[in-house]
Amino acid sequence: MKLTIIAGARPNFMKIAPLIHEILRVQKEGSELTYKLVHTGQHYDPKLSETFFKELSIPAPDVNLEVGSGTQAEQTGNIMIRFEKYLMENPSDLLIVVGDVTSTMACSIVAKKLNTKVAHIEAGIRSFDLEMPEEINRMVTDSITDYFFTTSEVANTNLRKAGVPENQIYFVGNIMIDTLLKNEAMFKKPSMFDENNLSNGKYIVITLHRPSNVDDPEKLKNLLNEIVSNSMELPLIFPVHPRTKVTLEQIKFEHPQVILTQPLSYLEFNYLVKNAKAVVTDSGGIQEETTVMGIPCITMRNNTERPETVTVGSNVMVGDNMDLLKKELKNLFEGNWKKGTIPELWDGKTAGRIVSILREL
Repeated sequence: MKLTIIAGARPNFMKIAPLIHEILRVQKEGSELTYKLVHTGQHYDPKLSETFFKELSIPAPDVNLEVGSGTQAEQTGNIMIRFEKYLMENPSDLLIVVGDVTSTMACSIVAKKLNTKVAHIEAGIRSFDLEMPEEINRMVTDSITDYFFTTSEVANTNLRKAGVPENQIYFVGNIMIDTLLKNEAMFKKPSMFDENNLSNGKYIVITLHRPSNVDDPEKLKNLLNEIVSNSMELPLIFPVHPRTKVTLEQIKFEHPQVILTQPLSYLEFNYLVKNAKAVVTDSGGIQEETTVMGIPCITMRNNTERPETVTVGSNVMVGDNMDLLKKELKNLFEGNWKKGTIPELWDGKTAGRIVSILREL
């Protein structure tokens, strides 16, 4: 079976790494599975792309479509045009897409129109918030997918409600956790850790990049001031996403408690998370990583496509409610944080389950 694997953005890289490693392992055992890796170039910043390939030991892509930036429509269109040409010249038995970025949706549409079957890793997750571009990507991708690899029973239920036949749903667990557990012993202390005299458990990590939090200058300033005011003077480490950087420069935000940094590599960032007092974020993947590492996570969103991080894990949702943010930070410092556990099949063995199914297919 000839596979084509799509990667376009940072979250994808962490999900394809264990899959590729497992394919290479079974090839040594005589499996006839082969693959081509297509990097769409959706994330073109080296810190958000090339560094992850090196750190996670992902073989170089067979092709980089070099799509770059643009509006949602421009990026989608460019990915589809370039990927269609590639797939016509390099036919495949099965397209594998992961997650919910623009590349996931765009390449799925192209494949189906060329009569190529599609497998979606992380299928069925839903925020039910159509203001999120990712939610539209998920819905469109799952509407044309042939094989659904899911992270949780909640995702399975979402797919069943949408009419997906049971024999197309495969509950395999969370492939991103494969990467986390494999690399945990190799997490790397970033240089800024000692430069800023940080101590384990005595700082908070912030990541914010969603338009609802960072595009309005006044809202972002108020949010950061609220975190500062209720964090007991602990250092606040803020690796700044390119989108967020634009707004921070507009408001000229500076505070001695807040340490702004460039985007960090995977191993450096997760070193910070693992040793933090807590994380304040609007990222989906970080909700999962903190749950597995047992780190308190405060999510600045009104909804989550990963509800198991709240019902089972160490995550709480506060949306844009500043009173709720203040309350949860108070719980954190008073030692009243809930004790989370790890969701079913988030055990580091998901890639093995997926490849076993692919071999049967």
